[in-house]
Amino acid sequence: MSFSAIPAPTLDLPERWRLLWTKLGLEPPADAGAALIQAWREPHRRYHTVEHLEECLRAGDDVETLAERPGEIELAIWYHDAVYDTGSDSNELRSAYLAERTMTAAGCDREAIGRVRSMILATRHHAQPQSTDEALLLDIDLAILGSPPARFDRYDADIREEYHAVPFSKYVAGRRQVLRGFLEKPRLYFTGHFHDRLDQPARINLSRALKRLRPTR
Repeated sequence: MSFSAIPAPTLDLPERWRLLWTKLGLEPPADAGAALIQAWREPHRRYHTVEHLEECLRAGDDVETLAERPGEIELAIWYHDAVYDTGSDSNELRSAYLAERTMTAAGCDREAIGRVRSMILATRHHAQPQSTDEALLLDIDLAILGSPPARFDRYDADIREEYHAVPFSKYVAGRRQVLRGFLEKPRLYFTGHFHDRLDQPARINLSRALKRLRPTR
């Protein structure tokens, strides 16, 4: 998988962005990539950062041969957290709009735009995926849950930092609900590739995180 005890070298994101559009045979709007990368580097982010983007891109590379349209999955990865505001419940919708605007300006066909939009909206993790590519993207997004313990614990702490404005007792109640929700699922990952590799370590990580949280402090 894309996680290891030794941090992977950082990706050349501008070059990665350029190569993606070369593969798609299209030209994105000028400065679209730079603006997107800058969004991922917003100072209020702690987990939903360039590191998360790079980990998702590497996980996407791992399953490229399983995808129906790998280029569209990569576009969805780039945009799935383009907008990230912990006080908003419309992040995925606004991120999907940004992707749609870029793809429209680049001349992508409406079917492709619709598929990428659907993938981004699916990362709300409220419903079953409607395609193989949606299932892969959802699993890529949650691959962090099955990462090595040290990486998972840093992720867990970073989520708290992103919600630092939320009172601790309220955060604990909400976070416990999220963690229990994951653990109660009969299957954390939709695809065999991720399920076979990450389901067990993810459940161990989630159980540890749940035990660390206490209803009161």
